[in-house]
Amino acid sequence: MTMASAHGAALSAETPADTVYRNGYVYTVDANDSVRQALAVRAGRIVYVGDNAGARARTGKATKVIDLKGRMLMPGLIDGHMHPQSGGSRLLNCSLNYEALTVPQFQSRIQACLDKDKKSSPDRWLVVVNWFQQGMLPDGVQTSAATLDALKTDRPVIVRSSFGHSVQLNSKGIKLAGITRDTKDPAGGKITRDAGGDATGLLEDAAQDMAMNLLPPLTVAENLAASSAALAAMRKQGITSFLDAYTDPETMTAFTDLHKQGKLTARAHFAVLIDLDKGATPQSAVAELLKQQKQFDQGPTTVAPSMQVRHAKLFMDGVISAPAFTGAMLEPYLVNKGTAEKPDWQPGPSAGPASYFTQDALKTTLTELANARIDPHIHVDGDRAVRETLDAIEYLRSTPAGKDVRPALAHDEIVAPADYPRFARLDVTPVLSFQWAKPAPDTVGALRDYMGPARYATVEPQAVLLNAGARIAYGSDWPVDPLDEWFALKVGVTRTAAPDAGKEYAGRLGAQPGMPRAAVLRAITMNAAYTLRQEALTGSLEVGKLADMIVLDRNFFTIPEEDIANIKVLQTVVGGKIVYQAGGMR
Repeated sequence: MTMASAHGAALSAETPADTVYRNGYVYTVDANDSVRQALAVRAGRIVYVGDNAGARARTGKATKVIDLKGRMLMPGLIDGHMHPQSGGSRLLNCSLNYEALTVPQFQSRIQACLDKDKKSSPDRWLVVVNWFQQGMLPDGVQTSAATLDALKTDRPVIVRSSFGHSVQLNSKGIKLAGITRDTKDPAGGKITRDAGGDATGLLEDAAQDMAMNLLPPLTVAENLAASSAALAAMRKQGITSFLDAYTDPETMTAFTDLHKQGKLTARAHFAVLIDLDKGATPQSAVAELLKQQKQFDQGPTTVAPSMQVRHAKLFMDGVISAPAFTGAMLEPYLVNKGTAEKPDWQPGPSAGPASYFTQDALKTTLTELANARIDPHIHVDGDRAVRETLDAIEYLRSTPAGKDVRPALAHDEIVAPADYPRFARLDVTPVLSFQWAKPAPDTVGALRDYMGPARYATVEPQAVLLNAGARIAYGSDWPVDPLDEWFALKVGVTRTAAPDAGKEYAGRLGAQPGMPRAAVLRAITMNAAYTLRQEALTGSLEVGKLADMIVLDRNFFTIPEEDIANIKVLQTVVGGKIVYQAGGMR
């Protein structure tokens, strides 16, 4: 060490901290999951982690001292897969709130929205969101245009599934979308039809665009309001960094505006869609991504939150649950060839659609992304989509540029056991939504019988992938579900539903184990940071890292497992700045 650097180190130690936290349970998520007593922050970075005595040595007259009184301080949450603009806008929309509804309840809730909005013209679409399609009661009930045609309105109506892979239209909506008996399914999508060949108004995956493209875009003010609402929800949850897993220029413009106003309260990362359905080539699609990167990426990470555009979003399939069955499977979905009273579940004619990228197109696209130093974030729900994507990544790893890529595979709801070890071997991060691993309409009535016992036992392989050596990261997929990170972490540990979910959803999902508590916290901190190439700056509480931290109202490790869902964040800190504080933080 030179004299100058020695002097700098001494000066650093002697300079008082801006803020000191003491008397706490400081859970660091360092390599050893160390627990310390105190922490000090200066200029937005962590300058000390240790005991109270060491923190006291860094306390000056102007230092703010926070007595944690034994409370838990941990790294801020990093949500590795969400849709903040959609989540924020849905907070402002006609919402069915993810509830399991009967058809009359479904109709009544939508009619109430229509009655409340009497000023809109007959041509203005009513957009309904957060429809828990798989939870319609009783199990197996299906909707159609007739369900919505019974409402008292002349307006076109579109109801968006919370899963994001289906919409339901009324007859006026079908007509405006130009859908007739002769309309062919678009690539990567499905127009559901009745026995007579007429469209039912239910559109799956890419077919949704036939109606969604008719909706007026959000205004600048609406986009700004949606972004603001999303950030407010994140602050309360303790989210300090996030990946928008499917963005657009309007969303990034809104976040840019908030950044200029000093209102960006989380580190924002964006994945631009790569879609070859409409004539784009891998080269032209990546060129468009780089154009958006040049416009919106704000460069290296700073103490204050900023924006980065360094990811691409690709879809390989849809969802595995009924009624969509758009997940790409290795074996066919089962169909009941018996009766409701005496079911006889046998392999049906469909194993889901062809993957949305051919193997050649996927290899070429991944290679183009690797050459551009863009990390791919790939939607895979069924086991065939997982396998084909891993096959393409195995090829990618053999190329010079492909060795440094950090691929993430989102969802992975069902993975063939032979593919479990490939995640670790190929250094691929599964980004999982832990809250899906519970008994619920989408994992029981809409899934179990269609999978058969052997496959159903492998659904949501979270701990299984962990035990196979995979680096597990977490992503909420909000607004597919309500934004409730602590409930999700509870499910990751227990594989149980909420206590009030109903008798039919009591108990655990299958015989698979839950994840250890330390593993679920690492998934939503360091491992998610890794997928964003931020692990040297965030994800743990270590000297030199950015002071992105949260204070909890109870200790994640010592409370009963089910109580994890009840954790409340008392303080959220980003770059040393308090961006949220609850009344209980004194």
